Amino acid sequence: MGISLHLFSQDWHTPDDASAIPDPRYVNTHLVRALYNPTSGFLYSPFYYQAIADLCSDKIVRIIHDHGLWLPCNHAAAKAARKFGIPLIIQPRGTLEPWALSYRAWKKRLVWRIYQQANLKSASLLVATSEQEAESIRKVGLRQPIAIIPNGLELPARKQRPFLKEPKHYALFLSRIHPKKGLMNLVDAWGNVRPEGWQMVVVGPDDGGHRAEVERAVQNAGLAGCFLFVESVEGAAKEQLYREAGFFVLPTFSENFGMAVAEALGYGVPVITTRGAPWEGLLRYKCGWWVNIGVEPLAKAIREATSLSDAERHRMGDRGRTFAEREFSLPKLAERMLAVYRWLLGLRERPDDVLLG
Repeated sequence: MGISLHLFSQDWHTPDDASAIPDPRYVNTHLVRALYNPTSGFLYSPFYYQAIADLCSDKIVRIIHDHGLWLPCNHAAAKAARKFGIPLIIQPRGTLEPWALSYRAWKKRLVWRIYQQANLKSASLLVATSEQEAESIRKVGLRQPIAIIPNGLELPARKQRPFLKEPKHYALFLSRIHPKKGLMNLVDAWGNVRPEGWQMVVVGPDDGGHRAEVERAVQNAGLAGCFLFVESVEGAAKEQLYREAGFFVLPTFSENFGMAVAEALGYGVPVITTRGAPWEGLLRYKCGWWVNIGVEPLAKAIREATSLSDAERHRMGDRGRTFAEREFSLPKLAERMLAVYRWLLGLRERPDDVLLG
């Protein structure tokens, strides 16, 4: 594609999974030593800015594309862009959504005043993964051009999904176990429906001890036999979970995209998610339920999903797979992002993905 990519990330230990490092044939990965405080969960690298500055000083960097907000490493990227006069792209990754701004708001207000507002205003371009996220970016007063490009997905092979002979089917939640994911609403909704012959499988890493809260809610609702909690899974185990799930549920309060939804669609699994996530395409492709945030709308969708036959859910999943193929193919989205880079450098006309302020 005519682009050399350098990826900077903080690193405080050796990854257990070597696949977490991109293929060195395509990406130059720089893992910058960082310090980790297990008590606070805070990760900080005093070496991060200098590592970026050393590469920028060689005059080979044409664009800095930073992902996320609030962290010292994000500030370091913006600082390097200003020092060396390099166009800065900031991709907030959902951090400017209303729910995200309200969560631990006092810390964010402090960082906003110290450096985050200035860093955002210094960006040449902002990137959103949906129109919904672009609207949230505008609401905080940012007027730079915004490129709307969804996340890409490496699609698994198309396979016939199994018709399960076991008496118990399962629905799947696969994401961080975090308050914003809406699991407490899911417990209440599942308790309202109590679908016979179904189990709710919750998979993902515990974030800040929230899993214990959810497990207590499950116990208090008398649903201990209906919920199964599983640690994070990868590879073949993750694929099997997706392929055998009756449907996928993400009852979130806020997502700028929701990568797990795209993954589920790629595996041909119908999806239930909320209007806190930008997935109106579920209605357009008739491959899932896009419901208001809350217990009752979620319970209604669960009731409908568990009332369908396997064949009906499989047809929905097939339509979802078509949706994923058309809109989230990695090569197509990479070309769109590259067109945005070229426009920013004055090498082509503005692509349709870029909206002016």
